[in-house]
Amino acid sequence: PEPRDQQGHRKRRGSRGGRPVGLDTDDYKNRNVIERRFCHAKQWRGLATRYDKHAITYRAAVLIHAAIAWTRTLSDAP
Repeated sequence: PEPRDQQGHRKRRGSRGGRPVGLDTDDYKNRNVIERRFCHAKQWRGLATRYDKHAITYRAAVLIHAAIAWTRTLSDAP
């Protein structure tokens, strides 16, 4: 969220630029979910170090990690 003292400055600038005053809370919640999952994926050593020389093997590692994470969420279901 934007601080109250900056909201007036942004409105005063008008069309000359600056970030929009509004904040969509639903989009921010979705972004948080994606960022947390991405940070979780970066904890996997094969992805964090990126020793693979080819993009296809790196992509395969990303897909394998996603499949492992997905199956873990399925096993947690009651």
